[in-house]
Amino acid sequence: MLMRTDPFRELDRMAQQLMGPGTWSKPSVMPMDAYREGDEYVVAFDLPGVSADAIDIDVERNMLTVKAERRPVAKADGVKVELSERPLGVFSRQIVLADTLDTEHIQADYDAGVLTLRIPIAERAKPRKISIGAGSSHKEISG
Repeated sequence: MLMRTDPFRELDRMAQQLMGPGTWSKPSVMPMDAYREGDEYVVAFDLPGVSADAIDIDVERNMLTVKAERRPVAKADGVKVELSERPLGVFSRQIVLADTLDTEHIQADYDAGVLTLRIPIAERAKPRKISIGAGSSHKEISG
């Protein structure tokens, strides 16, 4: 079995623990992927363990903001946590959208801890064919 090593993984984990969970005034960054699929852009955010009602999506002008909060799981009396590596708190990501995207028709789906946004390309930004008219009026310049 091949394993990919990341020498900074432990350092990242310790830094996350020292800085504490993200707050509404200083949220942590959430990982994402973005790609084009046909006539729309797709942006996928990893939000495992976050309930759909704890996700907030806003668009203002061309700024897309996604915020989410992962709260600690309620523990029964007498439970002692041995290891806690999953980050808690507030996560946020802002993306500047091109003016060629149709922000009025963004679709959002949340499944298996992945928030997927589909942003269509605006009709005015799609390639179109321009027809050439046959001009019959020729002007002659005389001097």
